[in-house]
Amino acid sequence: MKTTFKTILFASTIGLMALSTSCKKKGCTDETAENYSSEAEKDDGSCTYPTEGTVTLTFSHNVDGSVLTADVFDQLNYTTPEGNTYSVTKLQYLITDVRLYKASGDSIMIEGYHLVDLTDTSTLTYVLPEVVGLNPYTGIGFNYGFIDSKNISGEYADLNSASWSSPEMLGGGYHQLKFEGRYINDATDTINFQYHNITRTENPDNSTFVANDANIHLNKSMDLTGNANIEIKMNMQEWFRNPNTWDLDSLYTMLMPNYAAQIMMTENSYSVFSVGAVTVE
Repeated sequence: MKTTFKTILFASTIGLMALSTSCKKKGCTDETAENYSSEAEKDDGSCTYPTEGTVTLTFSHNVDGSVLTADVFDQLNYTTPEGNTYSVTKLQYLITDVRLYKASGDSIMIEGYHLVDLTDTSTLTYVLPEVVGLNPYTGIGFNYGFIDSKNISGEYADLNSASWSSPEMLGGGYHQLKFEGRYINDATDTINFQYHNITRTENPDNSTFVANDANIHLNKSMDLTGNANIEIKMNMQEWFRNPNTWDLDSLYTMLMPNYAAQIMMTENSYSVFSVGAVTVE
């Protein structure tokens, strides 16, 4: 067989290419992997990924887009749909048993509770007490207030210290919201209001107490591939608007024993919350 110069050159080129390829440093080249190597030139299939992550909820508050913080408390900057000019002087609320929803319809529940107080910045974040599997999720949810089986008078020492208990004569258990402020009434007087929502309320016939919590389910596609921060937004205006329009001139005080008012508050809670930014480290 006759060997030509071209044949030798081709064989040499192939050999050099193979040698060059085999000399490349191997490792994980995926920057999202736990064992990513910046020196690796060729992926060797060794990449590993986290299977669990920490989820932190961050709570933000607004009035139809106008940012609400404790720094602007007691400023008569807002107007209800009924035309009442009002301010905010207190905002506290309780969320419990956070859920992450999957496309299959299943969900992961992380038991626990968290009291948000707008005057205490440390409460504006809530690190969920359990790590979660890293999956694409279709939404997040939580209970607004305790479910009835967990709404046990005196059960939670920190909530007792925070004066979060509901009077036994009104069914006991705990609040789910304390929203207070001032408003200008029809006589142009500035009046205090207390929009307090409790998790158990008495029927109009004064014979039985009914659960008054709400299960909030917020749709949001979230591809959690690491430790995540999820913003939960509250629009204060929705407490006065949807589905029940709120007239502060008639509903501003003595609301805790008012069965109809308590039901209206809880019905409005479903539109108050939404999901904002979702970030993953």
